Amino acid sequence: AASDVYKRQPEDPYMLLSVVNMKLRDCYPSLDALCDDLEVDREELEAKLKAVGFVYDSKNKKFY
Repeated sequence: AASDVYKRQPEDPYMLLSVVNMKLRDCYPSLDALCDDLEVDREELEAKLKAVGFVYDSKNKKFY
């Protein structure tokens, strides 16, 4: 489906970081909301970004 194109996340972890932080800033009130809407496994997403040194900061609503 065409909507799947918009739900796919980049494979490159740095591009993924950029896209996720942008979506958190502009579109979603929380990481859980983003994951639920995009049908993404939160633990898997966090593990991909942690593997390259980024962790989620819920207070600031972004990965650092």
